[in-house]
Amino acid sequence: MSEIKSLIEKIQKFNHDRDWEQFHNPKDLAIALNIETSELLELFLWKRGDDVDIEKIKEELADIFTFALNFAGKFDLDVVTIIEEKMEKNAKKYPVEKAKGTSKKYDEL
Repeated sequence: MSEIKSLIEKIQKFNHDRDWEQFHNPKDLAIALNIETSELLELFLWKRGDDVDIEKIKEELADIFTFALNFAGKFDLDVVTIIEEKMEKNAKKYPVEKAKGTSKKYDEL
């Protein structure tokens, strides 16, 4: 079993032990994920990029990853596979010879 699958199962057990599955429908997981990413952004508000508390970043990233993995588990998605598939799509949309060194979106290359 992959480490990611094992982590998803730990998250699911954690939620099950607390009877939280009732709150973890796809809509609320998506909202929670958005809120957690906003909390990560808040750490940078009014600060320079290097003037941020790394411990708080770790906490917010852990929350983000937990909700994302919980979401993947809800739909029984293989995280490694969906990331690899997306990377393949992005490689076609952003070929190195056109995308290297630029932040332009694929339809502007």
